[in-house]
Amino acid sequence: MKEISCKLLVIGAGPGGYVCAIRAGQLGVDTVIVEAGKPGGTCLNVGCIPSKALIHAAEEYEKIRQMAEGRSPLGISLQAPPSLDLAATIAWKDGIVGRLNSGVSGLLRKARVKIVQGRAAFRDGKTVEVQTETGMQVIRAEMVVIATGSKPVELPFLPFGGPVISSTEALSLTTLPKRLVVVGGGYIGLELGTAFAKLGSEVTVVEATDQVLPQYDGELVRPVQKRLQQLGVRVLTGAKAKGLSGQGEALLVETEDGKEHKLQADKILVTVGRRPNTDMAGLDGLDLDRSGAFLRIDDQCRTSMRGVFAIGDVTGEPMLAHRAMAQGEMVAEIASGLKRGWDKRCIPAVCFTDPEILSAGLSPDEARRNGLEVRVGQFPFSANGRAMTMLAEDGFVRVVARADNNVVLGLQAVGAGVSELASAFALAIEMGARVEDIAATVHAHPTRGEALQEAALKALGHALHI
Repeated sequence: MKEISCKLLVIGAGPGGYVCAIRAGQLGVDTVIVEAGKPGGTCLNVGCIPSKALIHAAEEYEKIRQMAEGRSPLGISLQAPPSLDLAATIAWKDGIVGRLNSGVSGLLRKARVKIVQGRAAFRDGKTVEVQTETGMQVIRAEMVVIATGSKPVELPFLPFGGPVISSTEALSLTTLPKRLVVVGGGYIGLELGTAFAKLGSEVTVVEATDQVLPQYDGELVRPVQKRLQQLGVRVLTGAKAKGLSGQGEALLVETEDGKEHKLQADKILVTVGRRPNTDMAGLDGLDLDRSGAFLRIDDQCRTSMRGVFAIGDVTGEPMLAHRAMAQGEMVAEIASGLKRGWDKRCIPAVCFTDPEILSAGLSPDEARRNGLEVRVGQFPFSANGRAMTMLAEDGFVRVVARADNNVVLGLQAVGAGVSELASAFALAIEMGARVEDIAATVHAHPTRGEALQEAALKALGHALHI
């Protein structure tokens, strides 16, 4: 049995964990990171990166199919219908993931972080044991960071296996399912459901609430609903999945009128949420306060146990990779002796549907529920020249500001490619911008980003292009 000691031990090499370890190494902190799988965690391996690769491939395939069917408004046509080799698409996606895996490993080595491959089990709050290929490794640390991430929620009446799959399996399919039923109309279900619809699957979405993407307000969701209809995606809201039919070839669903239906399906993708990975051996033996299923933390990501930190999905919502990264960077600097705290004004959230949805800060309704009087400015992409030239006129940009001093409280957008406005949205809110600051900033023309300036001008009462 080998034993090593370090100042900082990071358990989990997902976005939060590897960023924490890299930053700690840069600051000269003796750091060890433990990971059972490949570096990069869910995000890099079976989440953010591979799903966006599949979404892009689906978008390209749909464009070519429109051209082959003579439906391209650009006047481009093809003589033969396109074909899809999904296995080759998945291999391309896997190549990207592999390159990024290697990149993360290289960055950890560059920062002089020791990487231990295996699954960690706590002996106590400062000691873990890891079963590696070469035997048991015991690691003792002054400080420990739990960055174990999350996993898909499994429904007891729809356990994973056979035709029932999670997002992980969906991203590795090499044969296109003819009929795909998606249980859960949140962002993961709609992102993947939309992609498979573009690739040629018959897609049905089953959502228990009265609206898909229930975390967003209806105004942002409407353009997505319109696009789902155009793609032929069947959406059942107010519907509950009940289980598989006797032969396992269909999903039993109870609709809002109380009737039971059979939805024929080759694959049933369950995307009803994610739960924290808090089942690692020995964790229950530690004196860690919980907030529901999650680990409770303070504004420095400290748990209730001295010297033990927690970051990322294991600490609760929002379960976003960039939140985990920011937490990891902060904890590394605290471990090095620097003074840091979590004082972020907003964490932007992106839904990579078609069109995309972007939100940072407060929506109008959220601001009003907080007792704030607001002024709202909204500008449609149908009045934006660049959006017109890119066949991307659906959607808008919205500014939410305090009515008394015009300080920006929130920014939202729905439209093609609006994810790339996330940095501008977050920056404006973090810097305490007023509506006048955005309106007076010269925006390049022609770009879709001009809609942000126009929305600010609209909030001030004098939009120029509408």
